[in-house]
Amino acid sequence: MNNATRATVTTFGVIAALAGFEHGVGEIMQGNRAPAGIMIESWPDLAFFEIVSGEPAMTIVPNLLLTGILAISVSLIICVWAIRFVQRSYGGLILILLSIILLLVGGGFGPPLLGIILGIAALGINARFPWWRAHLPHSAQHVLSAACPWSFGAALFAWLLVMPGSMLLDTFFGLDERALYTFIIAAFSLLLLTIITGFVHDMQQKSSRELRPAMQG
Repeated sequence: MNNATRATVTTFGVIAALAGFEHGVGEIMQGNRAPAGIMIESWPDLAFFEIVSGEPAMTIVPNLLLTGILAISVSLIICVWAIRFVQRSYGGLILILLSIILLLVGGGFGPPLLGIILGIAALGINARFPWWRAHLPHSAQHVLSAACPWSFGAALFAWLLVMPGSMLLDTFFGLDERALYTFIIAAFSLLLLTIITGFVHDMQQKSSRELRPAMQG
């Protein structure tokens, strides 16, 4: 089991699920009515979500109440899947599929995108990393592996800064939209860095386990 990669996918998978869940709550609050079109806002009338433009989403379901119920349901499935099953050989593909479904039923745009990225990363949980071993210098491997926990912590902080941090900062202090975009770019960039450092860390751990019996022999 590749612990760093799985920890990354599980932790941020739960964050994606919580964000999708919150979209669903906003859609349920709008009641049993038809949306104006495929593009909707999950929280159109709440000042707390003004900085994120009411949290845009899309839905192929012609009813906001049902859209919200489906968004919450799919989000809960994603949460359970990320915690319990994502390490399986098909775990990443299922996470990608669930994220696409979440996109179509009002789960917003950020949570499904996050889920798709994590699904792709999950495909490497059981990988043997042949490319990394062959092409990545040992010095770079050590640096990236050592950076893994720091990158993970920074990415987690950045995502919490996006949600609910940006809403809280805007409510109490006022937040420029450029700052919000900076938070979002930082969150995705640090997540990608965390996935890379996690792969390298797991590769080194696997190499150490393979060398240990040979050294003992």
